[in-house]
Amino acid sequence: MPSARSASAAARSQRAARAPRVRPHRGPRLLITRSAATRVRWDRVGRVGLLIVLGVVVVLYFEHTLSYISTRQEAGRESGIVQKLVRDNAGLMRQEKSLTDPATIQKDARALGMVRPGERPYVITGLPNN
Repeated sequence: MPSARSASAAARSQRAARAPRVRPHRGPRLLITRSAATRVRWDRVGRVGLLIVLGVVVVLYFEHTLSYISTRQEAGRESGIVQKLVRDNAGLMRQEKSLTDPATIQKDARALGMVRPGERPYVITGLPNN
């Protein structure tokens, strides 16, 4: 009977003959399995991705920027209206103060032809027209 050692050596040599030879690793080696045209350039992919994200952010803020500008314009218009209303209110307050003055009330009543109790009204006729 052949020794166990020689049988295992023979089996190894048969397996070695069937299996492709593997080169021993001799340090870092560049694997050129793909052509230069099919390689992924991750730096470019990253730049393009960042540009897309920047574009999306700009588009999202564009609507808010337009809304902000239109709101500022509307606030300016409303401020002008408020200033006009404040001026009108001040004029009306002056008018109310003058209308509650007794001298003004008496003057306006005489212009309407009213007389005080106890006074005698006179009507002058036949005067030439001015």
